[in-house]
Amino acid sequence: MAPTAKRYAHTRALLGADLFDKVTDAKLLVVGAGGIGCELIKNLVMSGFGTGERGEILVLDLDTIDLSNLNRQFLFQKQHVKRPKAVVARETALKFNPNVNMTALHRNIKDQEFNVDFFKRFDFVINALDNLDARRHVNKMCLAADIPLLESGTSGYVGQVQPIKRETTECFDCTGKPVPKTFAVCTIRSTPSTAHHCIAWAKSYLFPQMYGADDEADSQELDDAEKNGENVDEIKELRKEANANRELRATLNSEGAAERIFKKVYIDDIARLLKMEDMWAHRKAPHTLDWQALSAAEASTSAAAAAKEGSEENAAAADGKSEQEQARIQDQRKLSLKDSFDLFVDAIERLTKRFDPKGEPLAFDKDDEDTLDFVVGAANLRAAAFDIESQTKFQVKEYAGNIIPAIATTNAIIAAALVHQALNVLRGSWSSARTIWLKRTPQRVFDVSPLSAPNPQCAVCRIVYVPVRVAADVTLGELVKELVGEGKPIPFEGVVSVQEGTRLLYESEDFEDNAGKTLKELGIDEGKFVTVSDDDEPHWPVQLCIGGALPADSEKRVEADTSAIPSPIPTRAPPPEPAADTDDEDAITVGGDDLAIVIEGAASTDPEAGRPGAKVVGKKRTADEAGLPEDADAGEKKQKKADDIVLEDDGDEVIIDLT
Repeated sequence: MAPTAKRYAHTRALLGADLFDKVTDAKLLVVGAGGIGCELIKNLVMSGFGTGERGEILVLDLDTIDLSNLNRQFLFQKQHVKRPKAVVARETALKFNPNVNMTALHRNIKDQEFNVDFFKRFDFVINALDNLDARRHVNKMCLAADIPLLESGTSGYVGQVQPIKRETTECFDCTGKPVPKTFAVCTIRSTPSTAHHCIAWAKSYLFPQMYGADDEADSQELDDAEKNGENVDEIKELRKEANANRELRATLNSEGAAERIFKKVYIDDIARLLKMEDMWAHRKAPHTLDWQALSAAEASTSAAAAAKEGSEENAAAADGKSEQEQARIQDQRKLSLKDSFDLFVDAIERLTKRFDPKGEPLAFDKDDEDTLDFVVGAANLRAAAFDIESQTKFQVKEYAGNIIPAIATTNAIIAAALVHQALNVLRGSWSSARTIWLKRTPQRVFDVSPLSAPNPQCAVCRIVYVPVRVAADVTLGELVKELVGEGKPIPFEGVVSVQEGTRLLYESEDFEDNAGKTLKELGIDEGKFVTVSDDDEPHWPVQLCIGGALPADSEKRVEADTSAIPSPIPTRAPPPEPAADTDDEDAITVGGDDLAIVIEGAASTDPEAGRPGAKVVGKKRTADEAGLPEDADAGEKKQKKADDIVLEDDGDEVIIDLT
């Protein structure tokens, strides 16, 4: 059905005919149909996006609708609970405007099929995600495909919109992101005192030990803890515990895995802790749990129990289901010890079916029911052993996923800002585009700033992305020979290394064992990134974006988009100059690039906090650099007062008197 001219007359008059035509014909990908996504989709369809002959809106989301979503995600209603968010968002939005060409996919944006070629289909992408890993993935894919990205996020009453374009603006990874709060290793693994300690243990320790990447990170963490002065004897015991867990991991695919994990973690490890009597001199000791007793106990998660607690949704969902299925119906209902036990056992059985000890490790995701249920069950069982109050599934998901409760008005404001910046993208007016910060301050609500240039040190947007298509049976050696070397598209002449993620596949002098293996044998299929580095020169690496296979009758074995390779390949920017050295052990460096400032004898731990009367020493500069009279270089003291800071040059050093 073609849109009527009358419906969009006002929008056309505001935007102008040219821009409005671009709006209707735009092809855009919306990743996420949650808090921001619902508001965004409504704004897009009401503005006329996707109504032209070429226009399209593709909405992609992995999640399903939860009861707790209904207070802020207005495209969903009670009857939609448990249905895919993307599908329902499309159905509801089309009732607002049936003229929109909109498609919905209930999928994970990180799936193999959503490769660089898929992203190139769109004019731009809009992120409406609450998952840091997924946001970084979309950022990287848009850089590789060289298409604009509108990144967004909210946290309580604050939020931001960031337009991103390769080689023009900084990307999502150009600036560091805050890391979640951490706890001391011994607190997490031996002496938890809060439910958060138990959740952190289940998510960051037990789950990776059983199903995650089996690397040396855990050993390094214990080394760091020992250096930081944590209990040496306890760390020694934790090393033994970690080794025992690795042995247990190797038997996960054999029958009885849940019982072995339970007895190891909630009986043997607790018994080991109880032997360390000094540890419990001033705190309550834990107690072991009983596998047989919990296995034999009757489940309390029944339809009758749910109804008694006033939970009609849980009662309806539990009706007619098995005990293990009932244990999965968590949401905001308090879990008994038996509930948590059943959930733990059931989650292990589900995860074990997915897990291959020799294959790809599993990773925790708050939207992955199997991994979330494991953490919920494991954390609550540990809480029971230490007499700590158990948590609901909703509470565990909130903390383990680092979720801050969303505010509906914040989502609405950020969604409106996204559409506003989308207009700048369609105009191609990047000088007019802005980064928008929504703040909760009395002085100003919005902080709007011009887009920043790319960070020259960024390892995500500074590298070179090259789309590549290969024959189905091409070998790694053929790929390297065809693309890398003097006179080749990637003119690296030093020692060349090839990696996939953190996995080293090839090194031109010391490791060529995989040269004769096909990419398929090495697990390098469509959608993967292969990094080629010159170890002898400071060139930025080149990332080969593996696309679809070449036709069987193609004469080529490797086909690369050489237009994406700059000549010469850029080199890494030199790192920032280190701060000036000082002989004072208590000195605190507070300065930056051309004048490194040191506060001598300062006791403050804030690197930007000085003390009245502190002497501040920096590298000597010329009079012109310091803004002093030209004759000050001769050694005769001159002063220049700027605000309350006095610069003096005594011939040896520049002194800033903070008095």
